[in-house]
Amino acid sequence: MRDVIVAGAGPTGLMLAAELRLHGVDVLVLDKESAPTKVVRALGLHVRSIEVMEQRGLLERFLALGKRYEVGGFFAGISKAWPERMDTAHGYVLGIVQTATERLLTERATELGAEIRRGCEVTGLRQDADGVTVELAGGGEVRSRYVVGCDGGRSTVRKLLGIGFPGEPSRRDTLLGEMALTASQDELTAVMTEVRKTQLWFGAMPLEEGVYRVIVPAAGVAEDRTVPPTFEEFKQQLWATAGTDFGVHSPRWLSRFGDATRQAERYRDGRVLLAGDAAHIHPPTGGQGLNLGIQDAFNLGWKLAAEIGGWAPEGLLDSYEAERHPVAAAVLDNTRAQVLLMSTEPGPRSMRRLLAELMEFEEVNRYLIEKITAVSVHYDFGEGHELLGRRLRDVALKRGRLYELMHRGRGLLLDQTGRLSVAGWADRVDHVVDVSEELDVPAVLLRPDGHVAWAGEDQRELEAALPKWFGAAGS
Repeated sequence: MRDVIVAGAGPTGLMLAAELRLHGVDVLVLDKESAPTKVVRALGLHVRSIEVMEQRGLLERFLALGKRYEVGGFFAGISKAWPERMDTAHGYVLGIVQTATERLLTERATELGAEIRRGCEVTGLRQDADGVTVELAGGGEVRSRYVVGCDGGRSTVRKLLGIGFPGEPSRRDTLLGEMALTASQDELTAVMTEVRKTQLWFGAMPLEEGVYRVIVPAAGVAEDRTVPPTFEEFKQQLWATAGTDFGVHSPRWLSRFGDATRQAERYRDGRVLLAGDAAHIHPPTGGQGLNLGIQDAFNLGWKLAAEIGGWAPEGLLDSYEAERHPVAAAVLDNTRAQVLLMSTEPGPRSMRRLLAELMEFEEVNRYLIEKITAVSVHYDFGEGHELLGRRLRDVALKRGRLYELMHRGRGLLLDQTGRLSVAGWADRVDHVVDVSEELDVPAVLLRPDGHVAWAGEDQRELEAALPKWFGAAGS
């Protein structure tokens, strides 16, 4: 029997597999597609995901294939300067296409020993007290202690569990694709400038010589969302929206997306859990989807590993849903708001102009961008220090930087006093004595995902906090 089967080899499933393998968990990733997709839906990593990669020693790989941007416009496309004084050491967006992100995460997961099987479609699930039997297309079966559905918005795993997916259906579709253009850059710029005065769901971004990523409103909502648009449909919509098709030809791929917002009623059913788009879908405004899934996996990985390893305290695995469900709900809310602000109707356009004025205030601009980039995520750990439940940025230490100490995915006690101890938990928590001018608390206990589980200087308080997240001493 395997420890964990992950259904879906997208960014969420691959990140989860890598996190589980850090703790020695036996992982099998199943994906129904025979090869990785060539469709590029996401174009970058936001601040919190950049921090996640740095916490695991992966950021240099991503930086080598991406490009840093300090640009505004992430909230409803309202163009404002990148905010100052963000609570991060990585104050930028990393432009990197989803296909590259998936390739790097595949490399990471396989380096750590995860097995990835493509062309294996999950068609059934049977749970019992000891594990889950996964039925595959063609009649085969695989058994594991746990299963995690990371298989997208049309998740087979979620449907097999009978978990409700309430929300709002798509009211508007948008076409997306990569294709060559023959129009000059001057013509393209002139038309885009004019059209985007009223229609923000339109644009063409250069990818390479003569090839662009094009987005344009669809004529209506597709009845069968699994069927991609035709190239003729794409050209017709360009004419209808811009009065020209820019001489498009040689499409690489064509797709569509809607503005549906839905969230799973629960993230766990016995030994089966959901993460990423299987747990929540929303419009792509703000570029949050891929990032949200990666961060789901980062929260779940160490908790599921602890459960399998036998040291998880009671309720640890259930804290995944308790923490991540509200985060996704907040993303659904902000994307709904952004879609409304991008409407062509007079009322929303008036609201958009008002918000643009408010974003001239640095605090408002920073608040909205920290929401989009997940820097402001704060889990409810109860009363305590103001840092409690927040992730700690990559602070400089006397002998390096904080995130350099977190590559192994373990808990961490950063002790500026030199008087504390994690005896009894040393197999799960690293004790580092060092100092930082950026940290004004004597010591912090960090979970493997970098969120502050305790802050202070009293050993008895520390020993009360350790079991809550890391189980009994010596377990």
